[in-house]
Amino acid sequence: MSVHADREALRVLVLCGSFRTGSMNSRLAALVATLVHRNGATAELAHLRDFDTPSYDGDVEAAQGLPEGASALRDRIQEVHALVIASPEYNASVPGAVKNAIDWVSRFRPQPFKDKQALLVSASPSMLGGNRGLWSLRVPLEHLGARVYPDMFSLAQAHQAFAEDGELVDDVLQERLTATVDSFLELVEADTLYPCLQRRWYEFLGDRTSAPVTQRTE
Repeated sequence: MSVHADREALRVLVLCGSFRTGSMNSRLAALVATLVHRNGATAELAHLRDFDTPSYDGDVEAAQGLPEGASALRDRIQEVHALVIASPEYNASVPGAVKNAIDWVSRFRPQPFKDKQALLVSASPSMLGGNRGLWSLRVPLEHLGARVYPDMFSLAQAHQAFAEDGELVDDVLQERLTATVDSFLELVEADTLYPCLQRRWYEFLGDRTSAPVTQRTE
């Protein structure tokens, strides 16, 4: 898939949820950004440490407002057509820093995750590749109205999975990741460029897609 030449290029924020320099998820995020570029879309690679936020505290919000880091992340999400999160797995769940950033950003109005297409990927030295963390991460994002792509990608034994050129050593895994990114971008393109394909959402009677803030699943 490639974006039509006469159309505005899709913009995708590829966010690494790991703080550690040279982490496996940082390398995976960089690879995903490369695949996005190959499709003719614009990939904006960023790291969660670029958006420093304190632990969520309602008293801090009431007294000081929303922190600059959360505001900057909100702006980046609003400016793109889609979001990719490369997140590690901590104790079989989503890292606290990733969840904390989501909690802060969700306090803005309008709430930027609503109707945003999102793809989740992970890398881990474990045999599960961080997949349990992605299932935990889906919950708050879908609750906030994000359209989380069904096919997540988890890279197992990631400490030995990358070649020197940044791609995956295993050709089958490289092809699967490429196909996942390609299919995700096809969906984003259709959702962005062809409004006739607008989805309908539901959770309770009276809910509607035009609601300013929506907390529901598709």
